[in-house]
Amino acid sequence: MKNNFHRVLSVCMALGVLFTTTSFTVDMHFCGKALVDFSLVQNVQTCGMEKEQSKKSCEKGFSKKACCTDKQISVDGHDDLKSSFNKLTFEQQTFVATFFYTYINLFEGLDENVIPFKNYSPPFLIRDVQKLHETYLI
Repeated sequence: MKNNFHRVLSVCMALGVLFTTTSFTVDMHFCGKALVDFSLVQNVQTCGMEKEQSKKSCEKGFSKKACCTDKQISVDGHDDLKSSFNKLTFEQQTFVATFFYTYINLFEGLDENVIPFKNYSPPFLIRDVQKLHETYLI
């Protein structure tokens, strides 16, 4: 049980580091308010409406606002994962040192299993009182 918990915890921590350090970009192409295409890896494909829009605008002599838009969402990961112990103040270093010292010494004497009644045998039963009077604790 303890081994499985450690394995699951280590996998979760590794995935957490992976997701916080990974950068990604999402490209989306909208026609009006409808999403036409999105991509995580490459640029999105357009629907071809902007080509028709440019031909019509040149004929009329003025440009209208295009109904197609491209939106790009980018998330940057963390690059500075290495934190130094020297950047901590003296009070923080003292706290960390005393915390580890007390935590290690907390479990120092718990290796032996102390049973206080190990050398004493139970008393001899002359008669079983609960069974004789049929009184049982529930």
